[in-house]
Amino acid sequence: MPTLELQEVTAGYPTRDGWFPVLDSLHLSLDRGEWLAIVGPSGCGKTTLLRVAAGLLLPQSGTVRVEGGPPRGRVGFMPHGETLLPWRTLLGNVLAAWEVDRRPTALDRSEAAALLEHFGLGAFLQAYPHEVSAGMRQRASLARTFFAPRPVYLLDEPLGALDPLTRLELQEWLAGIRSTLAKTAVLVTHDVEEALVLGDRALVLSSRPARAVAEFRVEVPRDRGRPEFVALRGEVLAALRRGKEGHGRA
Repeated sequence: MPTLELQEVTAGYPTRDGWFPVLDSLHLSLDRGEWLAIVGPSGCGKTTLLRVAAGLLLPQSGTVRVEGGPPRGRVGFMPHGETLLPWRTLLGNVLAAWEVDRRPTALDRSEAAALLEHFGLGAFLQAYPHEVSAGMRQRASLARTFFAPRPVYLLDEPLGALDPLTRLELQEWLAGIRSTLAKTAVLVTHDVEEALVLGDRALVLSSRPARAVAEFRVEVPRDRGRPEFVALRGEVLAALRRGKEGHGRA
């Protein structure tokens, strides 16, 4: 059974004049421990796809399942942009993930501190978001997302708000730490290289209403300078162009 499955999902938003279509008969599945990166033209519906997968937006047709059941309340969702609570410390922000379900215990505090240590933030447990760098805030946001146990995690441009150098550093850091997290995730990004560095597979969407144009399994060394990586990046970019220009399946 897939951890996450969308079957023939069509979705959009009601308007005063009718219906604004965003996703068109979209299918995807994700196995336990796998990371799926999703790329597509700007405005094609990547965030809407995550909202549907999280159960925050009901599809017009099709089904969404997380471990065979409805998704609502069973996914971790990291929205785009900075989302830390400015009045809480980094440790307090991570603990906020548990407060959705119940009151955190002393054990929860210990585990949250250990996770922040694992994310390289052990010396900043009591720091407030404005007291640390943008990269450290994004690490803390990821820690908060992953702290509450969920079958699948949805990450909407988790590194998109960072400057290019910090983003590159965080990509390499997350790629290195990913295997130690033992998580299942869907990652939305505009950055093709980021998709190939962090994803086990890369799913390419067309322009809106989004269809799946192509899917690539990342079986090359995740070294941006290697010829195999460069070639795969070229294939993904070509699929993006086809999806944007022709709006159809490859």
